[in-house]
Amino acid sequence: MFWSASPVAAAHLSAAIPGSSGPTSLDDATEDATNAAGWVQENWGTWLTSCLQIVLILVIAVVLRHVIRRTITKLIERMNRTAAAAQGTALGGLLVNAERRRQRSEAIGSVLRSVASFVIMGTAALTVLSVLKINLAPLLASAGVAGVAIGFGARNLVTDFLSGVFMILEDQYGVGDEIDAGVATGTVIEVGLRVTKLRGPNGAIWYIRNGEVKRIGNLSQGWSTAAVDVVIAANQDLERARDTITTAGQEMSKAEPWNEQLWEPVEVLGLSEVHLETVTISVSAKTMPGKALGVERELRWRIKHALDAAGVHLAPRPLPEDEVAEANDPAAGMAAPSALNNPLSPQSMATNPIASPSKLGK
Repeated sequence: MFWSASPVAAAHLSAAIPGSSGPTSLDDATEDATNAAGWVQENWGTWLTSCLQIVLILVIAVVLRHVIRRTITKLIERMNRTAAAAQGTALGGLLVNAERRRQRSEAIGSVLRSVASFVIMGTAALTVLSVLKINLAPLLASAGVAGVAIGFGARNLVTDFLSGVFMILEDQYGVGDEIDAGVATGTVIEVGLRVTKLRGPNGAIWYIRNGEVKRIGNLSQGWSTAAVDVVIAANQDLERARDTITTAGQEMSKAEPWNEQLWEPVEVLGLSEVHLETVTISVSAKTMPGKALGVERELRWRIKHALDAAGVHLAPRPLPEDEVAEANDPAAGMAAPSALNNPLSPQSMATNPIASPSKLGK
């Protein structure tokens, strides 16, 4: 009212302010303020709706992520409790490895939780960006290019990770298994998504990248076979040798702890090799997984004592080829003749010290 009722005062005030352009400047400011207020009044409802949508999306994503992760954790714990309960039984002690089951379950649970978190939070982030009216096409294109670049740069890591995931899901091996991975052989002590740790026969720990394993031979699944070859002289009584070996196997299957490790009676398969002076008798037994080597050692020990008691002689150890050649030719082990052995030979005289000049003058 004051400005509208006093145009002269307004003109004087605008003239006194440096840089002002008169009453037009005040009118523009009033118009801008009016437009801004109108713009806020027109869009505040949209803003409020967008904020509520974003908050709702984030709440749903967080709650859904928490529920799914908790469900996966409960499922893994239930699997571990089932394995622990079966571990106390006699059959479960042979068929279930609690530590192997636990590590496998935890690895699968970790993968599932990570995948669930990535999918849920990634979907929520894209939904929030769409609510904010942000064009997702350039972002998705950039993410695709970055993913391809990272995939080429870290292809070995990705290969190791994917191989580890499939090894665990398919239960190719676990903790306590005796495996042959091609690059190393030993007992599995830890299974990871990127590397597998083996304890070698000499105690060394091998770290094997899962992506480098092309084939796996698991010696601890189902059952193992203990194979022993008995080489006896060709002139021995084969029937007595077979009966003696069979009796030794029967006694071993009744003794502790071999009665648990032998799952079937020791079987004499027959002659696997026949030579002029020796014959080879093959003996086999089905054993508990991972116990074949110990059974083979004990079976050899008992067979040797039983054959000695029965008067059946084993064949002598064959000589190596160089020892055989030396035995056939006594001169093979002698050194070649040398001219230095003759003191009058030119070679021997050439090696004698040269006389001093004083002796030469005499």
